Amino acid sequence: MSKTNSSLLSRWSRMGLGLLGALLIATSAHASPKVLKKVPPEFPVSAVKKGIKTGSVKAQINIGGDGKVTEVNIVESTPAKVFDKAVIEALMEWRFEGTGAKQTHELKLVFNSED
Repeated sequence: MSKTNSSLLSRWSRMGLGLLGALLIATSAHASPKVLKKVPPEFPVSAVKKGIKTGSVKAQINIGGDGKVTEVNIVESTPAKVFDKAVIEALMEWRFEGTGAKQTHELKLVFNSED
């Protein structure tokens, strides 16, 4: 089964920290769904306080037939659990073009701070 890969690079500043956003790599057995609304995850203040500047989270998202994300499951994260909550909160706000059918996709979000 072949997988389709697509990547997106988002930049934003949060709380004046000048942080580089998440690199998103979507993989699926089916063509990636069209994103209608994308909410970038916040770089956690706790990570900044601990001096953590990079990390990644691989998440599986379930999308309902109406295009709403119904569930987010963390597949793996480095460092463990540092960025998980931010990723779950952001991905639950994403909206995709509705297809009438439920879908499952994986995304990898890579965090890098811009100190």
